[in-house]
Amino acid sequence: MATDAPPPSKTEHRLPSTEEFTRVQESAEFDELRRSYRSFAFPLTVAFIAWYLLYVLLSNYAGDFMGTKLFGNVNVALALGLAQFLTTFLIAWWYARHAAAKLDPKAEAIKTRMEAAE
Repeated sequence: MATDAPPPSKTEHRLPSTEEFTRVQESAEFDELRRSYRSFAFPLTVAFIAWYLLYVLLSNYAGDFMGTKLFGNVNVALALGLAQFLTTFLIAWWYARHAAAKLDPKAEAIKTRMEAAE
C-alpha cells in the first residue's frame, strides 16, 4: 500500500535534549495527542477483548448454540470465528484512518518543532 508521506530526509536532524523532551511531554499539546490516542485505542481494545472472550465462552459453554447450522455446513461457530478475523481487519483499518487524521499531524507538529528548536 502506498502512502502519501514523503521518503525520510537524508539530512541530519538536531536531537532534542532531555529537558526539551520533558517539557514537551508535560505540554498541553502532548496531553491532547495522548488523549486522542487513548480515547480511541483503549475502548476499542476492551470491546475487542470482550468480543473475543464471548466467542471463547460460547465455544466452551454453549456447544449446542455454536453447532447450530446456518446454511450448508456453515454453523454459528464458523460464522463467529470468521467474524473475529473480519473485526480484526476492520479495527486495524479504522485505527490507521484515525491515526492518519488525528494522531499523525499532531505528532509531526511536535516532532518538527522539537527538531527545529535551537
